[in-house]
Amino acid sequence: MSEYDYIIVGGGMVADNAAKGIREQDPTGSILVVGNDVDAPYTRPALSKKLWTDEEFTTDKVPLGTEETGATVVTGTTVTGLDREAHTITTDAGDTHTYRSLLLATGASPTQLDLPPSERVVYFRTFADYRRLRALASEGTHVAVVGGGYIGTEIAAALSQNGVTVTLVTSDDVVGGHMFPETLAREFHRTFVDHDVTIRMGVKVSSGQQSGSSVSLTLDDGSTLDADAVVFGLGVKPNVDLAEQAGLEVDNGIVVDEHLRTADPDVYAAGDVANYPDAILGRRRIEHVDNANEMGKTAGRIMAGSTDPYTYTPYFYSDVYDNGYQAVGTMSTELTTVEDWKTPGKEGVVYYLDENSVLRGVLMWNVWEGLDEAKEMLKSDAPRSREDLVGAL
Repeated sequence: MSEYDYIIVGGGMVADNAAKGIREQDPTGSILVVGNDVDAPYTRPALSKKLWTDEEFTTDKVPLGTEETGATVVTGTTVTGLDREAHTITTDAGDTHTYRSLLLATGASPTQLDLPPSERVVYFRTFADYRRLRALASEGTHVAVVGGGYIGTEIAAALSQNGVTVTLVTSDDVVGGHMFPETLAREFHRTFVDHDVTIRMGVKVSSGQQSGSSVSLTLDDGSTLDADAVVFGLGVKPNVDLAEQAGLEVDNGIVVDEHLRTADPDVYAAGDVANYPDAILGRRRIEHVDNANEMGKTAGRIMAGSTDPYTYTPYFYSDVYDNGYQAVGTMSTELTTVEDWKTPGKEGVVYYLDENSVLRGVLMWNVWEGLDEAKEMLKSDAPRSREDLVGAL
């Protein structure tokens, strides 16, 4: 049995930031980071962005250097048990470790269909997934990308810029239609067409099978799609099994307070898996990198003695071809949108309002200033009119 002051379950960006946050408060306490990823913590956004588009950003720049904190980093290992009374965890390697403070940074897992992952079927999430896909991404290879959200659109763009023949399958009638108003969605859609991406719109994958060096997908309109490989980006679900087994409250993630603490005062949760009370947006669970960085760092500090709550409201961003955006709050066309374009579909701001005309989200398209101002606007529950919003940022 090994004893540690701090144990972090999960080996992602939250874990790296938590270890660094601990070190800001406690320079000598012992830290164990244990995760089931085969790689030590790395920068996840690069997997669908810079590794494909920036020749100077090579794979050696992906690791985050968590070991530099002095933490013991164990990879490829799953924590199978948590005994809160004994303050111990057990792993599938048969090891038992004790902790003083424990952070659950177990992240989330990709949603999968009844088509098992393989060398040619990739549910894109990890560095290992990137390496598999990169090995397939040669000139003329046909890859089907399933999912029109963040990962699907980024991967489709990345592949098409690397000589790969791409078919993008989306349930939207226009790419990005569930997130962007019509003007923007049509411009976004056109960028894929301009890069020779074939788009199958308004359909979902019903089933699939791999046979040798090809994968065949059956779509819900009865048609089929054959490709050399398929990449799925269908969203994720939080990894809450360990928390549930330990009797912690789970509700779309592990429920924590403003100090990222569960009902157990010695157990914390952060990152994709944490359902927390956002200071501006209310209780929610957020899966983006800005949250992983800031929440992880704050969790580490609190575990090591800080009394400051987590009050940061994260933003999210994406880069697709020559377009980029940053956003905060809820971005969904189920809400009412108000558009403020400098150049329609090219540069501007989109505001998302609920049924009471209260601002719930702000999208800045190719606009890189005003994020703090957008957060300030979201603090108010006062109804907003179009006149209130146009020109506000």
